[in-house]
Parts: sequence; C-alpha cells; structure tokens
Amino acid sequence: MQYLRPRQSLALDPVSARPKRMSGAVSPQPRDDRTAIPCFHPVIGNAEIRAVNAVLRSGWLTTGSKAREFEQKFAAFLGGSVEAVAVTSATAGLHLAAEACGIGPGDEVIVPTLTFTATASVMRYLGAEVVLVDVDERTRTIDLEHAARRLTPMTKAIMPVHFGGFPCDMPRVLGFARHHGIKVIEDAAHALPTRCDDRLIGSWESDACVFSFYATKPITTGEGGMIVTRDPQVAERARMMRIHGLNRDAFDRFRKVGASWDYDVVAPGYKYNLTDVAAAVGVVQLERAELLQASRQHAATRYLGQLNGLPLDCPAPAPVGGLHSWHLFPIRIHETARATRDDLIEALTAAGIGASVHYRPLHQMTYWKERYRPKPDDFPVADRYFAGAVTLPLFPGMTDRQVDRVVDVVHRVVG
Repeated sequence: MQYLRPRQSLALDPVSARPKRMSGAVSPQPRDDRTAIPCFHPVIGNAEIRAVNAVLRSGWLTTGSKAREFEQKFAAFLGGSVEAVAVTSATAGLHLAAEACGIGPGDEVIVPTLTFTATASVMRYLGAEVVLVDVDERTRTIDLEHAARRLTPMTKAIMPVHFGGFPCDMPRVLGFARHHGIKVIEDAAHALPTRCDDRLIGSWESDACVFSFYATKPITTGEGGMIVTRDPQVAERARMMRIHGLNRDAFDRFRKVGASWDYDVVAPGYKYNLTDVAAAVGVVQLERAELLQASRQHAATRYLGQLNGLPLDCPAPAPVGGLHSWHLFPIRIHETARATRDDLIEALTAAGIGASVHYRPLHQMTYWKERYRPKPDDFPVADRYFAGAVTLPLFPGMTDRQVDRVVDVVHRVVG
C-alpha cells in the first residue's frame, strides 16, 4: 500500500472524489473567502449518494450484504489476517470488544484520562472499574510508566487511545501487556489510516481494536464503528452479541425461505448492528481514506510551519515509520502566553472560525471525579494540557487561505 502525498493544490471534488487542481474545482467546504470556517466539515459526494440510493432501492435496509462487504473490505484494507465486525458506533464496538474479552465485575481496566468518556464508560457498563492514568507530554497518548504504577492483581486490560490520530507506541503497549498478562483493547476512533512502524493501526496483535465512523471522524457513515480482531472467538462473540445474542442474524434468516423463524438466543445481547444504508457510505469512504488523510496532512503541515515560534505546543508529527491520521489539530497555549485558551476561542468565534477542546480530562468530570476521588496532583500532564487546550479547524479539502485565516487570529491573540 502506498501513501498518497499531499499536493499544494489538492482539493476534493464532491462529485468524483478525485483530487483536482484548485483552479475551477468544486470544493466541498465553505468558499475560500470571509465565510465561516467550521471546526470540521465532512466530504460527502455523489458516489455516497448513489451507493445509498442503490441500497434504498434494493428492498433490504438493515444489516445485510452491504454491511458484509464493508467488513470484508475494511479487513482487507488493514491486512494482518484480521476479522472486522461492523457496529452502530465505536462506543458499541468498545462495549462488545470488552464483553468478548471477558471483562466484568471485579476487573480493573487502565484508561488514559485524556479521552472521550465512552472509552471508560463501556467498562462501567460491564461492572468493571476504571483506573485512570496520565498521558505523555509530547504525544498525549497513554503514559505506560504511570500505568505500571497503577497495576493491581485485578487489572484485566489496558486501553491505549490513539489521540487525535497520533499512533500509540504499539510495540511498547503490547510488550507491557504481555509482561503483565493483561489484554489490549485499542481505542482507534481517531486512527484511520494511522500507522506505527509501517503497520496500520488495527493490524497489530491486540485482542481488539475499535474504529469510529461518527460524522466528524476520518471516514464516516454518519454513525457507526468497526471492531477488528485476530481472535476468531472475539469476532464470533461480538457478531452474536451485536444482534440480541441470536445465533443467526436477520439477513441470514430471511434470505432462506421457510427458515426465518428458526433461531436461538444464546446470551442476553444488544442491538448494535450497522445498517446497509450506513455501510454503503462506509464502502465509498474507505476507498478514499488515504486521499482524505493526505488532504488533512497538507493543512496540518501548513499549521505546523506557521505556528512555529509561538508560545504554544502543536501536536507532534508522526514518528519515523509512522503515519498520523490528522483527525484533530489540538494546540496547548503556554501559561506564559499573553492570552488564555478562552481568549483564543472567543477571538476565533468572532472571526467566524470554529474551534473546540479535546478533551476535558475524565478525572475532572463529575462522575469520574466522584467515583475515584483523584488527588490534585495525580494527572499533571493532562491538567496542564487541558488548561491551554484549543482544537483548531482541520478537515479534508481545507485550503491554504483557510489555514492562513486561522493562523492570523492565533498570531494576533497569542503571539
């Protein structure tokens, strides 16, 4: 598989989804003038519309042949002899993956505090306890040294999060897990097509890895997710539990005349199956995953060059042999800067530029704070990051002039 190198003139034509020169191209984002710049903007074109129309006309809308095609193509994209299981969301995928790995009451699971709450919440669904740990100063991914200090005999698994699309050090994570005899469930919601050591995230030897196809993610189905695993037992359990614990899915039952009623319930499962309508969008989006990443990377590279020298930290570029998906571009404003995070967000908003914060650390959220009672100095890196965190706009097809507009505001406020 070859990487697509971003070009200075890259745009995305929503009709054909092919790269075109900016001159005369129809661009899928707001016009490159003084109109608003969103924090994120998806690329949906006629190919996705045609794919959805075909499903709508087929007479079969729920999980069926298109969902299976998406699973097969996703597994083939990752390689490494993995199986893929399509689900309604990454949250559903993490829940099913953890359940299939046998996590339950009495178990503890290590989770970085700098993540969306779903990463940790799914463990509480299963009655397991969450052990929050700090993150690395530079990469904002899980701090394995802190994790080692939080291990107990009840630790069952660790959940590395590929934050913003930067790859966790998977050889270290897997070595840590093997040494301590625990499972690895990757939260790869931001990480398509992220690479570590020239291998795609999702192709490593984790017990499970879960991707998100939410509207803002690197590829989208509107809502959706995918579990990938090398363990056929994990895959089989997840497939069964995503559809009420039935031993046969609806597509299998109803395409065979006279046998639609003949199924068994072997466990109290859930309703987490992805529809063919959503999967049809996913098949098209997967075909352009590398093109979308190349476009985001072009904008991220321009940010990195133009924000250099300001009193702020930019996200770390990919390590040698790696590939950053550039799902997010989160910066941290230094304490010595003349403006705060809130000052910058206010100025960006006034200029018609979207911004966000990813994320308030979990240990600062009411539920997690009240349940686990962290000490004030337990998570210094995550606390310091959050105090100055701002996520700048980044999306496929973002133009140089749009990046420059954002940079101008940052220089004016922070510089």
